[in-house]
This record gives sequence, structure tokens and C-alpha cells, in this order.
Amino acid sequence: MENRGRRKVRRGVVVSDKMQKTVTVKVERLMLHPMYKKFIKRSKTFFAHDEENAARVGDLVQIVETRPLSKNKRWRVESIITKSLETSGQETAE
Repeated sequence: MENRGRRKVRRGVVVSDKMQKTVTVKVERLMLHPMYKKFIKRSKTFFAHDEENAARVGDLVQIVETRPLSKNKRWRVESIITKSLETSGQETAE
């Protein structure tokens, strides 16, 4: 059996959970400016598959690369690292 390559893993914040079984995750990284040698924040958004619809806006999640699941989805939510404070407060109020 062939070994697959190591899958890419990213950590980011959920910015949208309006779709069914899909969340939009914003991943920020620091990059060194080539001339000024100053660190700059760069961000990118990924569509990630969330089978249980567990992730909510503001949650810090870990996503892993996977096979193409749709036109834009190539990532899967592996785990929710921390829940957002807004989400947990709303659940207790309801």
C-alpha cells in the first residue's frame, strides 16, 4: 500500500457558518517583508467541510487538507480548538 504525503494542517478562525456542513475559515500567517525586514500579516480564507455542523463563528479550528469535496472545498475541520465566547453565551440564554 502506498503512503500518502503529509497532509497540510492549518489553524484559523471561523468567519462564516451560514452554509450546511461547510464553514469559512480565515487563516492568518506572518510573512517577512523582503526589503524592509518587517513582519506583515497575510490572511487567506478556506472552505472547510464540517460534518456535524459543530463549528460556529469565532471558533478557533484546525483544518486538514483532503480530496476535493466540491468546487471550492478541499479542507476538512479536524477539531475545534477553542469555542468562541459569544457562541457559548447564546446557548445558555436560549
